[in-house]
Amino acid sequence: MAEVVIVPDAATAGAIVADEIARLVHANPDAVLGLATGSTPVPVYEALPARLAGVDMSRVRGFALDEYVGLDPSHPESYRSVITREVVEPLGLDPARVHVPDGSLEGIEHAGDSYERALAEAGGVDLQILGIGTDGHIGFNEPGSSFASLTRVKTLTTQTREDNARFFDSIDDVPRHCITQGLGTILRARHLVLLAFGEGKAAAVAGALEGPVTASLPGSAIQLHPHATVVVDEAAASTLRFAEYYRYTFANKPAWQGL
Repeated sequence: MAEVVIVPDAATAGAIVADEIARLVHANPDAVLGLATGSTPVPVYEALPARLAGVDMSRVRGFALDEYVGLDPSHPESYRSVITREVVEPLGLDPARVHVPDGSLEGIEHAGDSYERALAEAGGVDLQILGIGTDGHIGFNEPGSSFASLTRVKTLTTQTREDNARFFDSIDDVPRHCITQGLGTILRARHLVLLAFGEGKAAAVAGALEGPVTASLPGSAIQLHPHATVVVDEAAASTLRFAEYYRYTFANKPAWQGL
């Protein structure tokens, strides 16, 4: 079972996860971070600079979960731009060591294999940040995605495009395709940290943590991982059957274990 940490708000969640990332980087200057985008991980990214001030970040590597297909990398909502703006520049990472799947139309049929090779050459991800969609997707692995899937092109559901339309002028500007790490790729990371905030995520969180392991709810794949941490606010935790147990175990956890 994943460890579940229930906190009052997103800022508290961001601080807890940022502390764990800082601990990792201090212990391993060559750490490989798995970087999610969207609004969910923003509190983590906002909390990190203060915790890593003065730390040499030149050897830290990063791998984004996904990218839109056919969107110019210079577009402000391309995940290349988002990662640069929210992570690379504030933390002083070496841009050459931060990778994003190549969503260019030219060569897209080989982009997944290339990304898998880059991940393998880096030695894999030490800590992977994840969000979860209202339909239970992680990365852009929509319902029906295989638990063995690797980085590949996927067609976005209408719901995902509607959810992401807030970042664009209209839903018509949201690409229909993406390239995403597969569930099998994500499960290779040594530590998964999934965050979720708000009542709108409550059903997906409950299904992922306490429901059956099923491709119909891709987030349930975290139940298969030996080291998964789920950090949620009270609203996102509102339908969890075992919420009190999660609170009890975290309150009584040995400090040396970290997340």
